[in-house]
This record gives sequence, structure tokens and C-alpha cells, in this order.
Amino acid sequence: MPSRNDPFSSPHQPLDAEAFRRAGHALIDWIAEYRETIEKRPVAHLPQPGAIRAKLPAHAPEHGEPIAKILADLDEVVMPGIVHWQHPGWFAYFPANSSYESILGELASAGLGVQGMLWSTSPACTEVETHVLDWLVHALGLPERFLSTSAGGGVLQDTASSAALVALVAARERASQFATDARGIGAFGRALVVYTSDQAHSSIEKAARLAGIGKEFVRLIPVDETGALRVDLLEAEVARDRALGHIPAFVSATVGTTGVNAVDPVEEIARVCRAHNLWLHVDAAMSGTAALCEEFRFVNAGAEFADSWCFNPHKWMPVNFDCDVLWIADRAELVRALSVLPEYLRNAATESGKVIDYRDWQIPLGRRFRALKLWFVLRSFGLEGLRALVRDHVAMARELAARVRGCDALELVVDAPLNLVCIAHRAGDDATQRLIDAINRDGHFFVSHCRFHGRLILRVSIGALATKPSHVRALGDFLLAHAMQDIATPAESRA
Repeated sequence: MPSRNDPFSSPHQPLDAEAFRRAGHALIDWIAEYRETIEKRPVAHLPQPGAIRAKLPAHAPEHGEPIAKILADLDEVVMPGIVHWQHPGWFAYFPANSSYESILGELASAGLGVQGMLWSTSPACTEVETHVLDWLVHALGLPERFLSTSAGGGVLQDTASSAALVALVAARERASQFATDARGIGAFGRALVVYTSDQAHSSIEKAARLAGIGKEFVRLIPVDETGALRVDLLEAEVARDRALGHIPAFVSATVGTTGVNAVDPVEEIARVCRAHNLWLHVDAAMSGTAALCEEFRFVNAGAEFADSWCFNPHKWMPVNFDCDVLWIADRAELVRALSVLPEYLRNAATESGKVIDYRDWQIPLGRRFRALKLWFVLRSFGLEGLRALVRDHVAMARELAARVRGCDALELVVDAPLNLVCIAHRAGDDATQRLIDAINRDGHFFVSHCRFHGRLILRVSIGALATKPSHVRALGDFLLAHAMQDIATPAESRA
């Protein structure tokens, strides 16, 4: 019997189950076709600003349109403005992997449409998340203090930015509760101070603003030649702030900085934190995934001293955005800082103390079933498959780094211990910029940049699911040829 609502011809009514099946199959086919042919597209071809909006009507339609017409507009309206983050030539910023398994998990979450704010509003939403994050503690070789069976536990945030904010709020409450001066006067009226490196992600300063601390009390500590925070300068800043009557409260160490993938000396930073009762947060957004492989577990150094530790499966692991894992060593501190319990949320399960209510572990009240996509990926790939993915990408990065070292025109700015290769042209910033522009104009690849110790750096971030050694070698061929050509071409000819 045909559906009363044919999504491909009839005037639109809300979809029934049969029409949803047909439209859903069409959309799945569209996604699969896109992913199978993505390499044929330029990685990034940006339209003129406003070009996408110009394709849209000025007002929403008064009458519903067939789903088929909406699906067709994915090609007509959306695709001309898409930068292809899943492209095998994607080497910019960071990986943003979206596997078929993860897409299916996201679809299941959307189909269920649950609200997981309380255990009692969907027990599976809470318990699958808790259990999967315990799996990851073991898989990454992290300290047992982060297990839900200890005083700590894990929670899924949307991004590392939110993880930093909730950790900072907990640190603020701890500092406000316990910080007193010689007369026994508490923290009220005294400035709390946040510390991180000058290479750390901008989310740390944003978190300080949102937490009411203010950017004027964020200390950006200079880094050494590798990009790692200088602990001697951290200690000096903490001492200076104490002398000024401020309250040092929070340090964010970075394992894999955004610019050059530098790793802060977390163990040494932890020593300073213990001496001054500072909350230690570790942001391992991309590089934390490397700990799946035992040989890369240097990224975990000092984790046993961290009050909070986070990484993003939505980067190097094949889990689509958004998905950040935040572990807390003492979940009671987080709950104390964030819990508000109005009457309408009271229930017997919460009162029993036997369940986790994740609403107390995050900024918003509501939460979706984000753990499903992570669960799908871990089960489908298996830890062995995920380790192979990491090792392959690191091997590609090391091969490219070796080629750069052998090129007289190029300089490897820092060692590439993982999947990021940082390059500068020996002729200076202008030559580096010309190299970036040439790569990104070509259409087969896309790279991004940063500044490190005042120099312009070309970043090659290797980690897309579709990227193979052949793609990295092709980028290397292009890179080396254009770098040498730039040296051979007189400056007046370039002008």
C-alpha cells in the first residue's frame, strides 16, 4: 500500500513512517555518494560572501515543500558553500573525522530523541555514557582515579571549550571556599588568577571571561623553543600574584597545542599546582587520542596529578562533531559547583544517591544521547582498528617530516612526534605565505597556518579518515617543488 505522504511527489504533510523510510534511504544514498566521490572535488572553494544566502528566499515558505525538493537543494544551495573536511587532502587545522559508524550512532540518537539530563529521564543515556568512558580510561592507559568506580568519572561535553569552562568553575569554587588570608578573610573581593601557556587554545581565556574572572587575570606564560610552557616562569607568576594579594586558582596545561602540537611538561606543572593548591586541568584535545597506542603514551605523563583531563574523539578518533570527553578526579567538586536542584527535577533515583545525573556535570540542563556514536565507533573499529589508524597517520607525518628535512628550501620548525608537521620556508614569511597560497589554490590539498615565536608556520595536520600515504606524498611533491621554485625565481619576477 503506498504511503499517504509520498516525499517525492505529493504536496507536503508531516512525514509518516513509510515516507520517512523512503526519504531516509535517499539521504543515506546521498551521503554515501558524497563520501565516495569527495576526492574529485576541490577541498575548499569559497564562494563570495553572501552567495549562499542569495540562493534562499527572503521568507520561510507558507506551505510545506516535498522532502525531495529539500534534498535536491543540498546540491543546489549547500554544496557550493561546503569546505570538505572529510577530503583526503584535508591537512588544515585538525582532523574532524566523521565515520559511517558515527553517523549511524548520531542517527540513532536523533531518532530516539531522548533528554538525558537526569538518570531517570533515560537511564540508558546515562549508563552507556558512564560505561563507555570507563572503557576509554582503560583504552588510553589513564589513571584509575578517572573511573566512575572511583571518586572521579567521565562526562561527555560538546567541546574542549566547555570542558575547560566547567573545570574552571569547579576550580573557582574550590579556591573561593578554601582561600583565606592571614586574618581568615576568604576569597570574596580578591582576584582569582588563571594560568596557561601563550600557545594554549583561546578557549581558556574565554572560559575565564565566562566564569567571571576576566581576561586581565589570565596569565599567558611564555614557552620554550619546542612550544612547551616554561615552568620557571609559571612559578614566578604564581609568586608575584600571591605577593599582590591575588589567589592563584587554575592552571591549564596543553598536551598538543593548537599551533605546533607542543606538549607542556605536565608533571613539572603538577608540582607547582600541588605546592600552591591550584586546580590542574589538562587539555589534550587532539593528541589525547594518541594514547590508544602504548608507544605514544608520553601524552599521559602527569595525568595522575590532574584534577581534570579532556580530549576530543571528534578530532583524531572517527567520531563526528561534537564529542569531548572530560574526566574529573573528584566528581563531588564538580557537582558542588554546578548542581542546582529545583523541585521539578526531584525524583527518587536522584534522592537515593545511587545514580549519576549528568545535568550536574555540565553547563546546560538538557543533553542528548551523545554516547551512542562513541559506542558505535568503539565497537565497530575495535581498539586494534583505532590504534592502526593513529599509527598510520603518525607514520605519514614522519615520512613528510623526513622529506622536509632533506629540502634545502624548507625548515622543519619543531619535531613531529605525532601527526602534525610544521614547516617554514628558509627565505622568510613571505615565501612561506606564497607556499601556503599555492597549496590552497591547487584544490587537491588544504593547509592552515600559525605564528610561532614570531614566524609564520605552514601546518600540515594529517588525520583524515580518507587520507592515504599517496595523498601525503603528493602534497610533499607539490610542497618541495614549489619551495625550490620560489628560491629559483628572482624576487622582481614574483613582483
